Amino acid sequence: MKSNNSVALNTLPAKAFSSRESILLLLLKLRTFIALILIVSFFAITVPDFLATGSLVIMVKHIAINAFLALGITFVIITAGIDLSIGATLGLCGMIAGWLITKGIVLPMFGIAIFPSVWVIVPVVLFIGALIGAGNGWIITRYNVAPFICTLGTMYILRGAAMLTSGGETFPGLQGNPLLGNTGFDRIGAGTLLGLPYAIWMMVLLALVIGYIARRLPFGRQVYAIGDNERAAELSGVKTRQVKILVYTLSGFCAAIAGIVVSSQLVASHPANGTAFEMNAIAAVVLGGTSLAGGRGTIVGTLIGAFVIGFLADGLIMMGVSEFWQMVIKGIVIIIAVIIDQTQSRMQQKAAVVAQKALIEEGTPAKP
Repeated sequence: MKSNNSVALNTLPAKAFSSRESILLLLLKLRTFIALILIVSFFAITVPDFLATGSLVIMVKHIAINAFLALGITFVIITAGIDLSIGATLGLCGMIAGWLITKGIVLPMFGIAIFPSVWVIVPVVLFIGALIGAGNGWIITRYNVAPFICTLGTMYILRGAAMLTSGGETFPGLQGNPLLGNTGFDRIGAGTLLGLPYAIWMMVLLALVIGYIARRLPFGRQVYAIGDNERAAELSGVKTRQVKILVYTLSGFCAAIAGIVVSSQLVASHPANGTAFEMNAIAAVVLGGTSLAGGRGTIVGTLIGAFVIGFLADGLIMMGVSEFWQMVIKGIVIIIAVIIDQTQSRMQQKAAVVAQKALIEEGTPAKP
């Protein structure tokens, strides 16, 4: 398919890429930002108090959960992979936190139970989430398993494990017990700093860190190189296997963050937490301009995509739209986003070929 497209594009004259096409390509690149403006404008007109400070804070607090997952999975998709297990990882990590707070670590030989503090529980849960992601990456790279199949299987395993931790029941009362010294978990979800919930600050911090990795560190460039052409990246010295494992490790780590925040906000853990959250995360990443074929995408785009999905979902709820119609609308949005992404890819390829031919006609050597 790619060769046929290249042949067709090579027959184009050097000036075939018109100014109108250039404008259209620019609009396609800015599609997520334009969609965000249109959605906010629509709901601001149709929904009373949509832009009220209280409403915005609540909506952004909801968006943060999806943003944690979307930011984590962005690198995965840039490498042309996928991680369907992030929602289940969220649920299991929340259950582990609930287990440690309510039941502690039981030592039968001594007849006691140790109840760790929140300062111990949070790192442990984050480590478990990262370990789950690393396991996905190791299986995918070691045994050459398709990411879709591997993470689908992991999703079922983690969902079952979450059910087994409590027999399918909820761990309530995660505020802890002062006598046991394990209080404070609920503050993660309910606490505020400068009037904004901790979850929002955590989302901003995570986006800045991952954005810095993507743009400034060699690891970020290696991720893009793998997505663009894995074989070429490997031949140029990139340790593709290690990079992929780290990418999935980051995805699991971010899912664990989301699991902690969700359980803290609910002050309870349920094994079904995070069900289908991976779909919203993938939708946010695709809406943000990350190509499912790999090699292209930005952290800023993913963050804006998360806002588009979040404002759309909350706006429809505030309008009283049925949950069934919400699912239909989200599905339509995802399909349209993929179609637009494919259109953008074709136009960028065409623009590159036209620019190269123009350089050749001017007698300037084309860049490799």
